[in-house]
Amino acid sequence: MSDPNERPSTRAENVLHYLATSMVDEPDSVEISTSDWRGKISLNLSVAPNDMGKVIGRKGRTAQAIRSVVRAVGAIDDTDVHVDIVD
Repeated sequence: MSDPNERPSTRAENVLHYLATSMVDEPDSVEISTSDWRGKISLNLSVAPNDMGKVIGRKGRTAQAIRSVVRAVGAIDDTDVHVDIVD
């Protein structure tokens, strides 16, 4: 279980990292950068070019599912979290 003293952005970032590394062929290439803008946390996910399709999925369904799960983790901590997948 997660540490209740952990920062909300760290919790959301950990969930995003877990999801991304679980679905790609090159988990060592997964990188997440965090920025805070107007009280919203933005997580930028970068994966290997060959893994981009796996993270996005058909018609963006996988990407939307990832965003929903990470947003739900942020909501638990009353934090607005947004996920961007960058190349």
